Amino acid sequence: MNEEEKMIPQNQSAFYIDTFRPEDAEGIVRLFRSVYGEGYPIRLFYDREAIIAANREGSYISIVARTPDGQVIGVSPLYRSSPYRGLYEVGVGLVLKDYRNSGASKATLFYLFNEFVPKNPQIEELFGEAVCNHVFMQKTIPPSMHKETAIEVALMPAEAYTTEKSAQGRVAVLDAFRCYVTKPHQIFLPPVYEEILGRTYSRLDYDRTIDISEVELPSSSQTRAELQIFDFARVARIAVEHAGSDFAARISELESNARAKNVIVFQVWLNLAEPWVGGAAELLREKGYFYGGALPRWFDSDGLLMQKTDCDPDFENIILYADFSKELLEFIQRDRKQLY
Repeated sequence: MNEEEKMIPQNQSAFYIDTFRPEDAEGIVRLFRSVYGEGYPIRLFYDREAIIAANREGSYISIVARTPDGQVIGVSPLYRSSPYRGLYEVGVGLVLKDYRNSGASKATLFYLFNEFVPKNPQIEELFGEAVCNHVFMQKTIPPSMHKETAIEVALMPAEAYTTEKSAQGRVAVLDAFRCYVTKPHQIFLPPVYEEILGRTYSRLDYDRTIDISEVELPSSSQTRAELQIFDFARVARIAVEHAGSDFAARISELESNARAKNVIVFQVWLNLAEPWVGGAAELLREKGYFYGGALPRWFDSDGLLMQKTDCDPDFENIILYADFSKELLEFIQRDRKQLY
């Protein structure tokens, strides 16, 4: 056993928490098939060689729970999914059904949050998306020192949960962040969201200078934005590094491109470091976008999630654990109701 490997006895059995080894890849594929069948939208997890390559390149960092004979019984990957390379997402964590009462998930996350990440300073901030069709993962948020900041409504299709029959409609996720390396910087809050963002930032241990956005969009620059489409989930994400004079037209153009590929869930990430972010948020609201929440360090500076759906969000079946998460959802529902 190497110095980073941890053995956890549980109910007369044992498993180890360790970093990825190439021979783990086949076990990870079996794990995803056992939980999701063939329905998980990130196809990498069904490709042994792709998993090995992603871990070798560092685009994925897989923390595994492994039995003494080498069987992979759980995995929690870290990966980059935002514009800033110092922010990593921890997600798609799985444990074999027979081990779900073994403590494997809890032990894997404890090792990841408290031992692995502090030893890897290139990981400056973590976030996760906890599904809202149950509260199991949401209950790990307080002990892992994460804070809830946003809710993505209708993100995941029900087909992703066919094997376990745990969702009837599209599933929302709750975003929660934890800072490991602080970066003091200035952000601007759109006036329409000043109160809810102020409540959000009051709960975070961050060094921010916070002002209100009162500047008009610049007339002399063009919008810089990138579109990413997730075909299986029918989701489009638009990362707006800079909102310029053509912001409304550029968003309409990217929306049209996404609709041509059958997208029904649209997300826009705005940069809260821009003094005119309030104007950009208002233009999005005119297009039917409503509040999603704060995204700390999303662009290295913070981001603001705005979202729009061409389907009705299943608000009645969004299950939340913590009081602030429920407060966020109530605000999101009110904001959307004002627009529709």
